[in-house]
Amino acid sequence: MIDEIDEKILSIIQKDARTPNAEIARQVGMAPSAIFERIRKLEEQAIIHGYETRLNPREFGLGLVAFIFVRADDRVGAGKTGITLAKIPQVQEVHHIAGEDCYLVKVRAKDTEDLWKLIREEFGVITTISSTRTTIVLETLKETAQLPLEAEVHGKAKVKHA
Repeated sequence: MIDEIDEKILSIIQKDARTPNAEIARQVGMAPSAIFERIRKLEEQAIIHGYETRLNPREFGLGLVAFIFVRADDRVGAGKTGITLAKIPQVQEVHHIAGEDCYLVKVRAKDTEDLWKLIREEFGVITTISSTRTTIVLETLKETAQLPLEAEVHGKAKVKHA
């Protein structure tokens, strides 16, 4: 279970994982060594799964975002198609969903021609896929992996940011 201090620490490092422990300690009002220990425990408990750098996809020629609804012939609970989809490099997210379709897949591509090639050459060879429907994103208004923490959702005292 996490307490209010852990929540403040998580809020800070969600916004910038490179925030030094000394700065987190200043904002939370604790010693840097105590912050280091709390973060280590949060990592051990798998509350913090890891750290990653977000790159600008346009700088790599991957400005097109699409969501692909995938219908598959997997047996219920098998998940073979989802595992195969997750191995495709241009695939950023694979969600097993309820409804008519089986998976919702987020992909990035250079352009529509590159997207069509991805669908044809990568998705098309997966024998368990029976159909796909693709939605191309025209504009992204918000995209984040940050979770809304309790204090932020319910308007509790927020951490001061310098």
